[in-house]
Amino acid sequence: MLGVLIITIPEHVSHYVTLSTALRPRQQLEERCFCALSLSAVLASSTQLFPRRPHHQKRCASEKRWGVFSQPLLASARRQPHSQPRGAAPAKPGSAARSGCGRRIPGRRYLPSLPLLAAEEAPDSGCTLPSPTAGRRRRRRKRRRSRRLRGRGTQAQIHMEDETLPAQEVSAKVLEATLLSALKMLDVGKWPIFSLCSQEELKLIRQACVFGSAGNEVLYATENDEVFVLGVNCSGCLGTGDIQSTIEPKRLDSLCGKKIACLSYGSGPHVVLATEEGEVYTWGHNAYSQLGNGTTNHGLVPCQVSTNLVNKKVVEVACGSHHSMVLTSDGEVYTWGYNNSGQVGSGSTANQPIPRRVTSCLQNKIVVNIACGQMCSMAVVENGEVYVWGYNGNGQLGLGSSGNQPTPCRIAALQGIRVQRVACGCAHTLVLTDEGQIYAWGANSYGQLGTGNKSNQSYPTTVIVDKDRVIEIAACHSAHTSAAKTQSGQVYMWGQCRGQSVVLPHLTHFACTDDVFACFATPAVMWRLLSVEPDDHLTVAQSLKKEFDNPETADLKFLVDGKYIHVHKVLLKIRCEHFRSILNNDDEIIEMSEFSYPVYRAFLEYLYTDSIRLPPEDAIGLLDLATLYRENRLKKLCQQTIKQGICEENAIALLSAAVKYEAQDLEEFCFRFCINHLTVVTQTQGFAEMDHDLLKNFISKASRVGAFRN
Repeated sequence: MLGVLIITIPEHVSHYVTLSTALRPRQQLEERCFCALSLSAVLASSTQLFPRRPHHQKRCASEKRWGVFSQPLLASARRQPHSQPRGAAPAKPGSAARSGCGRRIPGRRYLPSLPLLAAEEAPDSGCTLPSPTAGRRRRRRKRRRSRRLRGRGTQAQIHMEDETLPAQEVSAKVLEATLLSALKMLDVGKWPIFSLCSQEELKLIRQACVFGSAGNEVLYATENDEVFVLGVNCSGCLGTGDIQSTIEPKRLDSLCGKKIACLSYGSGPHVVLATEEGEVYTWGHNAYSQLGNGTTNHGLVPCQVSTNLVNKKVVEVACGSHHSMVLTSDGEVYTWGYNNSGQVGSGSTANQPIPRRVTSCLQNKIVVNIACGQMCSMAVVENGEVYVWGYNGNGQLGLGSSGNQPTPCRIAALQGIRVQRVACGCAHTLVLTDEGQIYAWGANSYGQLGTGNKSNQSYPTTVIVDKDRVIEIAACHSAHTSAAKTQSGQVYMWGQCRGQSVVLPHLTHFACTDDVFACFATPAVMWRLLSVEPDDHLTVAQSLKKEFDNPETADLKFLVDGKYIHVHKVLLKIRCEHFRSILNNDDEIIEMSEFSYPVYRAFLEYLYTDSIRLPPEDAIGLLDLATLYRENRLKKLCQQTIKQGICEENAIALLSAAVKYEAQDLEEFCFRFCINHLTVVTQTQGFAEMDHDLLKNFISKASRVGAFRN
């Protein structure tokens, strides 16, 4: 017999698939799905192979702990048929062509055999499954394996004889759905270090950051705003008062109740943390004064940084390898630490022991975003310009050269392009524009620029991710991995991914960019402070969200465009003044014709969730509704959504809507966008059809801000 595919369904597990020919008897999966991959696929995609364990030792972690079992890799494995080289003769029964079944030498350690799932192959692929062997020892092994697998719930066996397995034998779609559903786990559970925590502890986590040279340190905050750390504790980076490693979470009393707003870390590592009150705390490695306390002594406990930051509220922090940078609420940038390449922007290469404001070109500018590479620094100012300084050996400053820059310098190649966000990898840079486009430059040895090759770029280069608008970019100074998320929720990754060089953006099954770094970055660290939604119990807000459009509990229906929306009168009266005045106790069905179904559904859902889920193009209708019903908070949310969809073609239309509905914040945003893209905007159909009074006011206001200067 060639092999046996066994689908085991215990009473307490809905999906449990085991490929008996792919596993040694001791490698039992614990409530997770194991996908059979070819040995070549495993070797090509990961260096983390299965360790050998004593025969009696049980598995202590599920297969999700290995990155090769993450969803994107499973998808790619399904797309790669395990066929022989073109022109090769078919493998003979019992020959060494069978994966993992060649001649075995006594005393040598062998990797487990991982035959590919043949159901995914085309019938004419030419790939035949290994034939049975008459060897006595092999038959004994199969009998022993069969006895071990017997009696574990309902089993469905598919016996495959000496023939090529037809593709229709097993539904690939069904198996794929099973695999993907089995791989759903807690957000933080994707990082291996959290295997040290119990499930009860994981359920309490609300914020977390994994850092360290091997992703071996973590800081997390619980729902009670208590802060804990665990890990190796290099240079005292856990802040526990010593340099002893710990596999048990330790509480940091000095940070409990502080409400963490943002956090970053260096390579030492050292840690820089800002609270919601704008206070800055640092600890860890300090050989280059990167803690900002004026000394070079390692910080074993979190200490507040106050020098030159008194009465300043810090809203963003960033760390390079051994230097630190913070952004204040009034748009000022302060740096300190290692400065061998000018990364603190002081104009010299002397280390800076305390925070000092970065002036030079940034003196009279308001900075809105900052980021650090290993030894370089970046800042985005209010008008969308990008200023860079520090090490430039790989062209990561985007200046067209490889010379270091000791003071901030504007990237001239981005003239006319309005940047919103910047993210730095180890030696490469990504920026996101206000039109949802990505530009990249710098080192490209792993394809981290996403340009389709591995050539470094010293000038900004467009990265083609998708036709959809990109709303988030991600990179980390300790990795060569890049990621992006589109407006529709699709997540792409490229660069160094588990040992592979992915030179073009690759669509994944992930829901957020954080998952890319958990499963494919080296080391597996976090690129930002991760916020975790509770999922162990329903809060009041979650319960209300669950009851929206629930016909079983609703006592009122809205009929919009022929479709029903089920709601609860009492909640509508509590949440909306408009409904409080019009709803009667005997109302059962209310027909609504003033607004479209997507708009009105989004409004009713907002009353349950306090958030909106609507494409930017439909948000104008919701803005109209919010203005009519005098829902000010909804109005603000609509403005935020509309901003994400602005472009040259619709900028004038959005400006007109903002003026019509008295949305001042949106009006100012659209006006600034039009000024920044004035040449293109004035050539659009929307500008040609612009209302006369609005056009007059637009030209007058544009002249006051200097838009028509020569």
